[in-house]
Amino acid sequence: MTNKESQTVEYKQTWRNDCLKAVSAFANSGGGILIIGLDDRGKPSGLKNVKRLLEDIPNTIRNKLGIIPSVELDKKDIIKVTVAPYSVPISYNGKYYLRSGSTVQELQGKDLADFLMKKSGSTWDDIVEERAGFNEIDNDFIEEFKKYAVDRIPSIIKETDNTILLQKLNLIDDGVLKRASVLLFCNDPQKYYRQSVVRIGKFLSDTEIQTTDIVKGTLFTQLESALEILRTKYLLCEIKYEGIHRRDILEYPYEALREAVINALIHRDYSGTSQIQIRVYPDKLMIMNEGKLPPEIPVEKLKTNHLSIPRNTLLAEIFYYAGFIESWGHGTIKIVDNCIEQGLPEPDFKEENGVMTVIFYKDKWNKENLKKFGLNDRQIKAVDHIKENKIINLSSYKALIKNVSEKTLYRDLQDLVAKNILKGIGKKKGRKYELA
Repeated sequence: MTNKESQTVEYKQTWRNDCLKAVSAFANSGGGILIIGLDDRGKPSGLKNVKRLLEDIPNTIRNKLGIIPSVELDKKDIIKVTVAPYSVPISYNGKYYLRSGSTVQELQGKDLADFLMKKSGSTWDDIVEERAGFNEIDNDFIEEFKKYAVDRIPSIIKETDNTILLQKLNLIDDGVLKRASVLLFCNDPQKYYRQSVVRIGKFLSDTEIQTTDIVKGTLFTQLESALEILRTKYLLCEIKYEGIHRRDILEYPYEALREAVINALIHRDYSGTSQIQIRVYPDKLMIMNEGKLPPEIPVEKLKTNHLSIPRNTLLAEIFYYAGFIESWGHGTIKIVDNCIEQGLPEPDFKEENGVMTVIFYKDKWNKENLKKFGLNDRQIKAVDHIKENKIINLSSYKALIKNVSEKTLYRDLQDLVAKNILKGIGKKKGRKYELA
């Protein structure tokens, strides 16, 4: 027996009906064990009427919660209640609970709605939209989708009746359009989902906004329009020639931006009220969407091989059929690889307060990236100095950093060379340094 409470273990000194909250939470989470007869420190509390409790506890749990856990005598005066995880939601007095660490939390509001939807086996996009009618489906959008999907579902797209086509794509349920079909093929999705837009802004700072664009339409339209607006209005393009071939290189990799926008469109939480935001700063670009990552994929796993667990399975499926995504969970890895290939730093993936953010950096030697190399504040100042003045030497470094020995400063510069951030020019005496 474990000697402390945890995600899957809770102690109670005596049995009270309040214990049913913990049983409900275990059933709604990953299962767990309720130990009756121990205090919070795991010490025996001298449980009374053990024999009667062995009969009463399973009967009470069955009558109040509708489940039958294992109830057994663990030691002389300790009872162990083992609760399995349940695929259906288990309520106590009409309320639902989940286990969070060593605590029991009541689900309310949006968290409750998400929990019940997940337990039902549905995702937000798989639910029917009673308000929408087939007359709102734009057949031009469907015909465009057919062109995209010809390689992946050739037999399905041969269907000439678009209603039957939507049925085969699982976008209709009992003659009613699903939410996914509204977002993908209706002529005005924002009529029902006002939050389904992409807001693009050019920021001079976090509080100073220079210009804003709002992109509406179907998700396919939003993808195409958002990328075109970024390419033509917000981002610079470098022109290079390889022989007689001209190459226009966007300051951030186009394929990486496309992948990140697609991820935001199909993985966002549409039950929320926020919009997708693309913030373009002088030194970085951020793509933000509401929606937590699934617990199976912590944010630090996004730069490694991981499972594909889409929040909106139907949207992801249609984007896959259209050839816009793969179903292997490699999208975020491709984003990283594209940036590295263009000589940019790795982007960051962050999840905070239920918001997923991808951050692209224009400057390889920005402060955030330099910290990843383990540089100290002096070295970061040295790099900033070179970015402004093209070059640094030991003398100018001494003038920049006060009250530090010349020996320490010299080691700083050599460390920057060893990390391939700087390169030295000339011999040791009077040696100068520039960015590698």
